[in-house]
Amino acid sequence: MGKISPVSSKYIVNASIDIEGVVDRPDVIGAIFGQTEGLLGSELELRELQRSGRIGRIEVNVDTRNGKTQGAIIIPSSLDKAETAIVGAALEIIQRIGPCNAKIKVATIEDVRVSKRNFVVERAKELLRNLMDNTMPDSQEIAEEVAQSVRVMEIVEYGKDRCPAGPGIDESDEVIVVEGRADVLNLLKNGFKNVIAMNGMSCPQTVLDLSQKKEIILFVDGDRGGNLIIRDVMALGEIDYVTRAPDGKEVEELAKKEIHKALRSKITAEQARMEMAANDTSNSIRKPVIMRRDTPMPANTAVKPAVPRTTGEFKPISAVTKPSVSAAPISSSKKSMTPEEKNKFAEMLENLIGTRGAYILDDKLNVLGKVPFTELVTTLKSLNAGVHAVIFDGIAERTLIDIAEKANIKHVVAMDTKVPNAESKVNIVTVNEL
Repeated sequence: MGKISPVSSKYIVNASIDIEGVVDRPDVIGAIFGQTEGLLGSELELRELQRSGRIGRIEVNVDTRNGKTQGAIIIPSSLDKAETAIVGAALEIIQRIGPCNAKIKVATIEDVRVSKRNFVVERAKELLRNLMDNTMPDSQEIAEEVAQSVRVMEIVEYGKDRCPAGPGIDESDEVIVVEGRADVLNLLKNGFKNVIAMNGMSCPQTVLDLSQKKEIILFVDGDRGGNLIIRDVMALGEIDYVTRAPDGKEVEELAKKEIHKALRSKITAEQARMEMAANDTSNSIRKPVIMRRDTPMPANTAVKPAVPRTTGEFKPISAVTKPSVSAAPISSSKKSMTPEEKNKFAEMLENLIGTRGAYILDDKLNVLGKVPFTELVTTLKSLNAGVHAVIFDGIAERTLIDIAEKANIKHVVAMDTKVPNAESKVNIVTVNEL
């Protein structure tokens, strides 16, 4: 008998067989051909179909256990779907095989072309992924890759402090001083090569040396940290001009138009001192340590409510006095935690341990969002309002607490804090308190 090629078969009939007795494989095949003979007419006679190659070799697998035989029947077919279904149904009329009762049940008729089609689709996906990964990128990707590599190559380490800088420091008579490496990258990308970074809050000696020889423009972020840097650098070096990013923005995220606008709006160092003096009744720009909120007053210092002094954030200096002083501490106006809030905060902080993540909650203690701790400051700046509490796996520092105060956040829950609770309007809660 002919055997149909697996390549040419379109359908496969899968059937199960249960026999109440012990029979062999040839008995089952003989029953299939014998009991279906003449049943479907000459055109669907199994022997003729197999001889012409339209039905493949009938595979029978049987297993005998405890006096009963079970197995499977597999019939490949190149007939159309209707004829294949008729052949499959014809198997179910077999009720005896030899002396034993039998039952044949067609489980499925599998379309071989579907499985082949699925294989083609999956293989095509794999080939397309390889093509996209290994072949030449489009022109936009090439341009971005080249531009990025050029920007990185242009950054040099300048001076004995190895400050990140553009390649045009020595050639230019004017130098732009920024806070960090990312700021240098952004200005290089927009065509400014006479830029150098301080790499931190303190002014390095390299920048101080440059201030003796070149015209210096101090370009800082539009936040409280920018104010502190202006005070620090102006107290140490000879700065000619000062400019700031727009409020709430950092130099590294400014577009080209914003950079040009900020540089056109620069003011002289003398004007900057006058503006800061106007906001500081002590007129001690050269002594920024007096302005820091983390500097405690002596225990015997009396505070005169009628003549309040101001800190770097222009809050009464009574805010940093000890509780024994007659002036009310900031914490007296704070909103204390309810038992529900305390339990909720403790549970959420425990879930955050080890994740370096942060939850932002509204006044109904619903989660507004979960962000990485490194993005928390930026997120709070963008929200600006509607935040009731912040819970994060990290240490509460001054910058974060200042932003929380501006956003009227009631509670900041952290693993630890560098800001005493009495020095902030925000209720700062650590894991030990929960």
